[in-house]
Amino acid sequence: MRAASTRPPEAAAARRTGEAAGRRAWWRARSLKGVGYTAPTAAIVVVLFLAPLVLVFWMSLNRWPLLGPSRFNAPDNYTRIPDNPLFLDAVRFTLKYTVIVTIMLLAVALGLALLVQERRRGVGFFRTTYLLPSGVGFAAAALLFYGFYSTEIGPIHGILRSLGLIEDTFSFRGTPNSALFSTIALVIWRFAGFQMLILLTGLQSIPLELYEAARVDGATRWQAFRRITVPLLRPTLALLLVLSVSGSLLAFDQFFILTQGQPENSTLTMVMVIYREAFFRFDLGAAAALSVIVLLVLVALNALQLRVLRRRD
Repeated sequence: MRAASTRPPEAAAARRTGEAAGRRAWWRARSLKGVGYTAPTAAIVVVLFLAPLVLVFWMSLNRWPLLGPSRFNAPDNYTRIPDNPLFLDAVRFTLKYTVIVTIMLLAVALGLALLVQERRRGVGFFRTTYLLPSGVGFAAAALLFYGFYSTEIGPIHGILRSLGLIEDTFSFRGTPNSALFSTIALVIWRFAGFQMLILLTGLQSIPLELYEAARVDGATRWQAFRRITVPLLRPTLALLLVLSVSGSLLAFDQFFILTQGQPENSTLTMVMVIYREAFFRFDLGAAAALSVIVLLVLVALNALQLRVLRRRD
């Protein structure tokens, strides 16, 4: 009788043990399946991002010629950065370009988004038209504008002369300011439609009831825009500012193709200086040190603006 009375608890315990083992095996199989799904992406991140990042940091601690053996010289590559006047001028120009192009691009994109926000006849055509330039490759767009600005084959000079706006040939890249704003025109043409699409998505997510309530309370269009549209667009604006600031600080293609840093190195960007250090002076160690500094500044600026823009009132 005693042996019979102990069998049911033993059987229940064995059953619970078996169920627990089955659950552990199921979770283990599920975890392994998740690892299998994420392994290719993790491998790509390690090979194409983490490994080059570690290599660049190690190169920045060495005298690393393009040809020949490297030699550890830390921290010479970093201490010599203030002695590089070309890079310091490039920092000032890049910051100036970033501020101007970010403000102008966001203003144009927001204006386009507000124009095509409401559904009416023909609005789909304008949305598509504004978005089309974003489908053109950036290098191809820069070459296109290079031809537009050309005094020999470009159509802009003929149009301006026919309108009586100019009498003689005008160089769109002959002075620092003209070269800068000619390049900004290219960037706005290329990216305004893309930013308009993102802003349009944010605008359409705002409930119409808020605007109706504001209209009933007697709010003007400007007050509704300032009190409703802008606060509720803050996450979208934060995203666009991060994209715009990051892209502007890393500007290379547009200036490399349009201006080549001219006139008199007045349109050199930080990335162009890094390119010159690496492939004109063949000093990969100095170029890597400059790249690390640019990366740290970029991360700090993005973190700062995200913190400011995401702060709740």
